[in-house]
Amino acid sequence: MTSATLSINLSALVRNWQALDGLSDGETGAVVKANGYGLGAPVVGRTLVRAGVRSFFVATAEEGNTLRAAIGQGPTIYVFSGHMSGDTGPIREAALTPLLNSVDQMLRHVEALPGHPFGIQLDSGMNRLGMEPGEWSAVRDIAIAQGPKLIMSHLACADDDHHPMNPHQLAEFRAMTDGLDVPRSLAATGGTLLGPEYHFDMTRPGIGLYGGLPFVDALPVVTLDLPVIQVRDVMQGETVGYGNTWIAPRDSRIATVSGGYADGLIRAMGPKAILFAGDMPCPVVGRVSMDLITADVTDVGHDPVDLQLLGRHQSVDTVAEAAGTIGYEILTSIGPRYQRSVAE
Repeated sequence: MTSATLSINLSALVRNWQALDGLSDGETGAVVKANGYGLGAPVVGRTLVRAGVRSFFVATAEEGNTLRAAIGQGPTIYVFSGHMSGDTGPIREAALTPLLNSVDQMLRHVEALPGHPFGIQLDSGMNRLGMEPGEWSAVRDIAIAQGPKLIMSHLACADDDHHPMNPHQLAEFRAMTDGLDVPRSLAATGGTLLGPEYHFDMTRPGIGLYGGLPFVDALPVVTLDLPVIQVRDVMQGETVGYGNTWIAPRDSRIATVSGGYADGLIRAMGPKAILFAGDMPCPVVGRVSMDLITADVTDVGHDPVDLQLLGRHQSVDTVAEAAGTIGYEILTSIGPRYQRSVAE
């Protein structure tokens, strides 16, 4: 098989959710935006429903439509982008719950879908989505009278448990919501790990479910094995790949594997990336190209059939570090050409 194999361990996904759920006394939802962080929102959603998840979060109404078709009626699907122009039909038909971000969205929602469930997103300092304190103060009584299902905000620096922004946002969120008889949510994965004062009525982990930081105890969910297409001898002083960026310091055995930046394997990781033949590290040599990556397998002692990028030796965050990015980008960049293997 010339396509790389992306293996998804659904039992690890469930155990990660259960571990994060065990940290909080309230409800634990799940963020499955960006097609379930690249792993497939339908299969991730169905698995988490069976595990007990009753509240899901997606980025857009279109994502919500896809998820609803997979998980059926019953679980709540919240939409971070709220109620955008053109979203009325999908919100109604898929029974989605938009998280309204502005007065304009609130007016659009109550006029287009009177009585339809909604939540509210507040800006506690991130300056991205949500109503700011002044805006919220002006419409709070009207909004609460409409019966929102959830009030939420989002932490900007939760991956750093000592960052002063965390207590600042906590205080801002409390100032805007204390005393209201509405369920509240502030914590995603990082906020869940910050402690009970950040949990409120619902936590909504995302990256931690899929094996990423800052949840250091997360089980790996994804394995990626790249098939070797060809192995060749490269003499000392010869070059490999575009731009002659790698010059062989010794007589070497170089494997070319199927996979590249068209598959979401970020080009910038090339100079620092490692592939593995079993337990043997094999440094990537030359540039990551669109469909191919070359690696030095001289010390393996034989020509391997495939090389592993993600797995027991290397997490999404290790690969991300080599590329100068974060684990979120590695997962959500996963391309469509992989042969997917899903294990319960």
